[in-house]
Amino acid sequence: MKAKFTGAALTLLLALGFIQCTKDRIINEPGNLVPKTVDQDPSLPSIAINGAQLHAEAFGPADSALIVVVHGGPGSDYRHLLNCQAFAGRGYRVVFYDQRGSGLSERFPKDSYTLQTMIDDLKAVIQHYRTSPAQQVFLLGHSWGAILATSYINTYPDAVDGAVLAEPGGLVWDDIADYVKRSRSIVMTKELFNDMLYSDQFITGKEDQHAILDYKYALLSAADGNPDNPIGDEGPVPFWRSGAVVNQALFELGNDIEPDWTTNLDQFTTKVLFIYSENNEAYGLAHAQKVSSAYPNVELFETLDAGHDMLSFPTGWNNTFPKMLQYFNNLKH
Repeated sequence: MKAKFTGAALTLLLALGFIQCTKDRIINEPGNLVPKTVDQDPSLPSIAINGAQLHAEAFGPADSALIVVVHGGPGSDYRHLLNCQAFAGRGYRVVFYDQRGSGLSERFPKDSYTLQTMIDDLKAVIQHYRTSPAQQVFLLGHSWGAILATSYINTYPDAVDGAVLAEPGGLVWDDIADYVKRSRSIVMTKELFNDMLYSDQFITGKEDQHAILDYKYALLSAADGNPDNPIGDEGPVPFWRSGAVVNQALFELGNDIEPDWTTNLDQFTTKVLFIYSENNEAYGLAHAQKVSSAYPNVELFETLDAGHDMLSFPTGWNNTFPKMLQYFNNLKH
């Protein structure tokens, strides 16, 4: 009862704040409602690739083996994965980037987003940070990021030297749709979800009003940390800014074309470390085995005492980092 009241009260206070604070200001003006993106704030670290300015940064020796961290969503950002910076202290070059339309990266019209563009961007990010053809490249993908990492491997089976995949919903569309339904089934029936929708009475946004839509999407994302959520998160994961338009665009594309990112995975014979969590009731061993079976060489690892956020909070991270480090070290030249 307390959690429900808190959600409704918070949303109401935020909405009333809009009315008071925007009498003489434009809500959608950059920086008023959500943080500015890199094309609006030149002080943010960024790279320019494929006609997009992406929020990105790297840590560790430039010539060391690359670990490219691929965040989830679609439409999330890499803030909740910054624990992975620890690999930089272990001899790796760790690259973080917010995908186009996500986090603090540049926004684009909805019809410009394609699944292939996301693959092309990942390729360009790798090329930007790679200092030589001999430099090894590892991918570390979480959730949607693990799906995107797999789609990259499926497209370029010889371009990656290893991959850690943490709870991708699925690698074929039916599995993704099934997992999303299970992972959201409880939350969507709870009053907290209605509390989030309550903001529609105070603020609405058109398709090109990214700041407004991103703010509203962030309110919905707050439900991920609710105790009723079956994915088992310890709490809401930290983030800079949500990407509502890219999220909707990619899910609609998935529903339309029902992609299969397993068609060439038999060519990738390097062992993949596939992580699932103890507390994610919507995932579990059976789903992990089903999804990971598309890879010919896979090692399953269960993160104990954690949910889908196993890389964000101390317990999950501390239980997972040693295994990931061991995996990368075994493959590193």
